[in-house]
Amino acid sequence: QVQLVESGGGLVQAGGSLRLSCAASIHSDNTWTLAWFRQAPGKERDFVAKVSWVGGIAQYADSVKGRFTISVDNAWNTVYLQMNSLKPEDTAVYYCAAGVGSNWYPEEYDYWGQGTQVTVSS
Repeated sequence: QVQLVESGGGLVQAGGSLRLSCAASIHSDNTWTLAWFRQAPGKERDFVAKVSWVGGIAQYADSVKGRFTISVDNAWNTVYLQMNSLKPEDTAVYYCAAGVGSNWYPEEYDYWGQGTQVTVSS
C-alpha cells in the first residue's frame, strides 16, 4: 500500500508560480512512476507530468511543457511540481498518482492522493 499526501496548492495571479509537493511512502525497487494529473470542474482528469522514481526521467503534457517542472527527491520520498507562468486555464484540483510502469492515463495508476486546489486569477 502506497500513501500519497499532496500540499502546496493555493490562489495565485496569472503569471505567478506555485510549487506542489507529494510525499510518497514508496520503499521498493519497483519501476514506480509518479505523476501529476489535474481536473477542472465538469472536465475529465488530465495528465500533466510524470517522472520515474529511480532516475528522474520526466515527461510533460504539451499544455505545460516549458512552464512546469516535475522532480523527485528520493532522500525525502517526495515529488515536486514547480509551476511557473501560471494561466487561468491551469485552475484545477491537482492530484498526485503512483503506479508501476504507468504512463499517460489515470487508469494506469493504482494510488492517488487527496488532491490540492490550484486557482489562477486573471
